[in-house]
Formats: sequence, structure tokens, C-alpha cells
Amino acid sequence: MRDIRSHLAQIYGVEVSADLISKVTDAVADELVAWQNRPLDPVWPIIYIDALWVKIRAGAVASKPVYLAVGVDMDGRKDVLGLWVGTEGEGATAWMAVLSELRNRGVEDVCIVCCDGLKGLPDAVTGTWPRATVQTCVIHLIRASLRLSSGRDRSKLVPALRAIYSAPTEQAAERALDELAASELGERYPAVVRTWRAAWGEFTPYLAFPPAIRTVVYSTNLVESINSRLRKATRNRGHFPSEQAALKVLYLAVREQITPRARDINHVAAHWKEALNQFSLFFDDRLSIQ
Repeated sequence: MRDIRSHLAQIYGVEVSADLISKVTDAVADELVAWQNRPLDPVWPIIYIDALWVKIRAGAVASKPVYLAVGVDMDGRKDVLGLWVGTEGEGATAWMAVLSELRNRGVEDVCIVCCDGLKGLPDAVTGTWPRATVQTCVIHLIRASLRLSSGRDRSKLVPALRAIYSAPTEQAAERALDELAASELGERYPAVVRTWRAAWGEFTPYLAFPPAIRTVVYSTNLVESINSRLRKATRNRGHFPSEQAALKVLYLAVREQITPRARDINHVAAHWKEALNQFSLFFDDRLSIQ
């Protein structure tokens, strides 16, 4: 509470009583609990899973993962399903606890769970929703590849990567990856090739999707906008005094994006109905479109 008073005084030049701060933070805490426990739709076309790291004091200051789940509902709108502070690394046990909570709140089935190669997550997903397809985020693979390469080679690397993720079949994508590996570019950046090969099992489901589903899965702007907001909220803080304090700040950072009005304008795709119909056909009508 002292940190909050000091922050307000330093940034805004405002003196606020401890009693007022207590009332405000208590109200946010109650709202956070209600939000974290609200019932969820039984079926989701896509859920994106990610994690960011924040520094939290628990005796000593330590970095802890905060797990984030963002769903795309039947209307093609994003919804932040929850935030959780992990106690350990991103292993299967931690992820199983997160996904089990979503299941207990009503999520019975998910068509695609899109993630960034998070350790232990694929096993946790199939253990929670056996029919779900685990898909590595294509954008994250591309960004990882570009981080491993020099800027002067990106004009050549980008089309080489595009040949992989835009290939019509898995066999065509594998040929494109082999061609990259055998090229001068691939010899210069073997780590790029290794990145794609390591993620191949979770990347290739993407290649079987119809075009409208590929577009939705590839476009991760909805998740990136939320992550950007979360990181901005935590960037200038040295650390949080507690897990609850971290969750309050992160919840406030996404609250505007989970209001009904905000969700009305946050469509994931311009032609969502086309994608939804392809979801219904590709996933054996599991969405039960009315």
C-alpha cells in the first residue's frame, strides 16, 4: 500500500489516504476473484496459451511465470479466460493445473490450442481435451527465426520461411525446409533450420487446415495486443510485493478488452463466418453451429 501511495505521489503529485487505497484495492480483488471464477462457454474454436515472466517478492525477489489464456469464441471475438501465477517453470504439471481449471469452469472441448512451444503444454492439453489439436504459433516461429539471423539476410530468409508455412501440403513444406537447410542461407543459420525441425510435430497441423482456418490461426494480433498491454503494465516496475499485487495490475491492464463493448470490435478475422463453417466441417461439427 505504501508503494501505491508513493507511486501516485511521484507520478501524479496526488496524496491519497491509505483508507481510500485499501477500499479501491479490495474492490479490485473482489472483482478479480469473480472474473477468475466465472463460467465459460463449453466449446471454443481456438484458445491461445502464453506465459510472461514478472518479478515477485516472496521473501526474496524471484521471476515467476504468469500464464495467460485467450479464447476466440463462436462469434470470432477474443476473451481473456484467465491469468495465473505459476509456482514453478512451464512444465506439464503447472499447465495441467491451469487447463484443469478452465475445464472445471465449463470448457468441455477446444478445436485448436495455439501456443509457443511451451514445455509440457502439449501433454497437458491432450490430457485435458483429448480431441484438441496442439498448434505451434507460426508467428512465433518466424520471429524466432529472424532473431537468429542477421538483418542483412532477412530479405532472403523471409521468402524462404514463407515457402514453408504457406506450402499447400506437409510434403511441400518439408521440401521447402530441406531446400533452406541445403542453401547457403541454411548453412549460415543452422539454428533457424533446427528451430523449425524441433517444432515440426506441432507446426504441421497448420498445413492441413483449410485457408480460412489458416488465416485465423496465423493472425495472432489479438494475443499480441494483450501481451503488449501486459508487458507495458509491468515493464517499469522493479518487482511486485506479492502474487496478488501482480494479478491486480495485470487484470486491470486487460479489463478494458474483456468488456462487452470492447469485445464487439475485437473480431479475430474479417470473414469469421467463413472460418467458422470450415471449423465445423474440419472438426466434425464439434462446434454444434445453430
